[in-house]
Amino acid sequence: MDLIQAMQERHSVRAYTLQPIEDGKRQKLDNLIRECNQESGLHIQIRYDDPSGFDSKLAHYGNFRNVNNYIILAGKPSDDLPEKCGYYGERLVLEAQAMGLNTCWAALSFHKAKVKKLIPEGEVLVLVIAIGYGSNQGTAHKSRPLERVVETAGELPDWFRAGAQAALLAPTAVNHQKFKMGIEGGEAFIRTAGFGPYTKIDLGIVKYHFELASGHRVH
Repeated sequence: MDLIQAMQERHSVRAYTLQPIEDGKRQKLDNLIRECNQESGLHIQIRYDDPSGFDSKLAHYGNFRNVNNYIILAGKPSDDLPEKCGYYGERLVLEAQAMGLNTCWAALSFHKAKVKKLIPEGEVLVLVIAIGYGSNQGTAHKSRPLERVVETAGELPDWFRAGAQAALLAPTAVNHQKFKMGIEGGEAFIRTAGFGPYTKIDLGIVKYHFELASGHRVH
């Protein structure tokens, strides 16, 4: 499965089987996380066979079941920390999907106190991603029409349209899709539209989708 197919087939999964992640896939994930940390300056970690991160009332309330593996997104405080976590977190999510694994972003429904103990002093915990073999494949979310998120009028280049359609497949908090995009000076832009606690994280996720599908950087 390539990453474009992974983008189309990936849906949030909250319930998992007890099947462990195999050593070969663990090695691939570890290498990807190392690459992401080197590129971004983030401190991304992955925990295997550790149910404590989702052993909480909040996790059960959020319908998470059998989460034994999870990715921790954290880093030094900065204005772009949430956006970076979204961007590189989604890179890991799509790579995991291509490996046959399932994932779910979690901003609140996990044991925050236990996970925070794994974060070095001076770093900020942004959110986590549950990962493993899902008991189902999740369900697709409804996307807004393209014209509702594109601000540029007239005919759109094929590369931009491909990127915009991919951006609409990106997971966002409560599926609000609070972003706008367009072209200025021949270059693509994506910005938040409205306010919310996770809009900057969502922006990073959306940008990764757009860049992956369009082959163009967002400026």
